[in-house]
Amino acid sequence: MILLKLFFAFIQVGLFSVGGGYAAIPLIQEQIVNIYGLMTLEEFSDLITVAEMTPGPISINSATFVGMRLAGVPGVLICSIGCIIPSFCICLILAHFYYKYRSVNGVQVVLGAMRPAVVALIASAGASILVLGLFQTELKEVVLSNIRVVELGIFAVALFLLRKFKMNAITIILGSGVVGTIIYTLMGAV
Repeated sequence: MILLKLFFAFIQVGLFSVGGGYAAIPLIQEQIVNIYGLMTLEEFSDLITVAEMTPGPISINSATFVGMRLAGVPGVLICSIGCIIPSFCICLILAHFYYKYRSVNGVQVVLGAMRPAVVALIASAGASILVLGLFQTELKEVVLSNIRVVELGIFAVALFLLRKFKMNAITIILGSGVVGTIIYTLMGAV
């Protein structure tokens, strides 16, 4: 039964995650955490963090990690296939029509109109992850007094290094992990 739930969840993610992997994160969260209740928000956040750090598309990485966590190797296969099949079919169909009608002005207008929606989906995913990282709760339950100061500091420094010095994102991710581990180890030793 869980394999069927996972397959239908990731079929929907594959069908409606317009804009790439980051746009899929809120859809995966909705299916796995909110609708089916197969994971807690904290477990999902941890899996997304790992999926972002590993090479490859984040939607497939997320499907792989969710599948492995919930149903082992069969879950990996079901989630990955469910995530890939809709996109594969849609891309084949769209590529055919795009190459046939790409010079039509209306096609460019439609593509231009979709961009703001894609940006909104990506911003929503980023805001959800940021709030979860800083408050360990969902956006609707944020209380400023519950802010996690260590995570806020790491976020601020990482954002500064990325924007000011254009540092490599992998270096920032690994450095943040090391700094967080050291800080929490020292805090636990005190």
